[in-house]
Amino acid sequence: MDGRPVDPESAWSGYAGATRADPSPGAVKRPRSVVVRVIYNRRLRELRRDVMSAKPISLTRFLIQEQHAGHINADLRLLIEVVARACKTISTAVGKGALGGVLGDAGTGNVQGEAQKKLDVLSNEILLEANEWGGHLAGLASEEMEHAHPIPNAYPKGNYLLLFDPLDGSSNIDVNVAVGTIFSVLQCPDGVIEPTDEHFLQPGVAQVCAGYTIYGPSTLLVLTIGRGTHGFTLDREQGSFMLTRRDIRIPADTQEFAINMSNQRHWHAPMQRYVSDLLEGKQGVRGKDFNMRWVASMVADVHRILTRGGIFIYPADRKDLSKPGRLRLMYEANPMAFIVEQAGGAATTGRSRLMDVVPTGLHQRVPVFLGSRHEVETATRYHLEHDSLPA
Repeated sequence: MDGRPVDPESAWSGYAGATRADPSPGAVKRPRSVVVRVIYNRRLRELRRDVMSAKPISLTRFLIQEQHAGHINADLRLLIEVVARACKTISTAVGKGALGGVLGDAGTGNVQGEAQKKLDVLSNEILLEANEWGGHLAGLASEEMEHAHPIPNAYPKGNYLLLFDPLDGSSNIDVNVAVGTIFSVLQCPDGVIEPTDEHFLQPGVAQVCAGYTIYGPSTLLVLTIGRGTHGFTLDREQGSFMLTRRDIRIPADTQEFAINMSNQRHWHAPMQRYVSDLLEGKQGVRGKDFNMRWVASMVADVHRILTRGGIFIYPADRKDLSKPGRLRLMYEANPMAFIVEQAGGAATTGRSRLMDVVPTGLHQRVPVFLGSRHEVETATRYHLEHDSLPA
């Protein structure tokens, strides 16, 4: 069954004996409408059986299967499940909106000097509380906190480090646009009992797991453990994330780009040239038309790219020369790069592979180009060609 609506006319030909020929002499002649209805109902039952046989598996079962296959250990499996449970709690808070009293500013600022939303603070506390006592972590780090968060001595400790952006795109909360949680998992260096900021400063290639949860019309968890990228949908009735997209693949080519055009006047020359060529469409050197999409929520923009392709760009610019980029390497760029690469896409700084960047600070910022592989390569080439020009 392919899921298409049943055509009563074609339904006749789907079964032996269901023809338009007159019945044999002596047979009971049933009205044609009754026969069509019988066949339709039979095919509907088959469709339901097919749907039930393809019932998605839970996140827990998926992770247990990966553990049995030797791809992850029990501690990493349990850590992912704890993060997923915390994200379900955040999803509930986001879903309540004004009814839960969680909208609006918190009246505080984070380490970057940005105003915090109430849900920023709440999401951060949910993730901290859920993860610090489980025994799987040696330490945590959050975009909302200046330094790494140690595991209290009252709790057992594990061998992993967890980094997270508790609520990406929180400026969109009050206008009911999709937001999300981004997370990354690293190994704690051998022999380190009390990890500090420096122990988190590992390149993206060192990640053992990364994922994000997007809180939209449905709550979705997208996850990689280095063996493809997979999507899970929260079944609110069961309270479980269910596998609904296995081995997501990003198309290599695209005609969509996502960028904040309001910053165009601040862009450097290669970025100006690249976007100008996109906007010229079929009449320009690219030879095809491009559409622009911009949600201003990284999880929403990246999720669209995982669904149908595209390129997401937040380049370096001259707006604030003290910041070489807008997005945080450890909390946003690295986990998203891992997810995108595992889905067949690419991620660079505009000049080199993102996951090869050696971090120098917990809140380091970088330029980000990620998405459909061929388009990311093209955008990167524009920058490298510009760099090769005589000064």
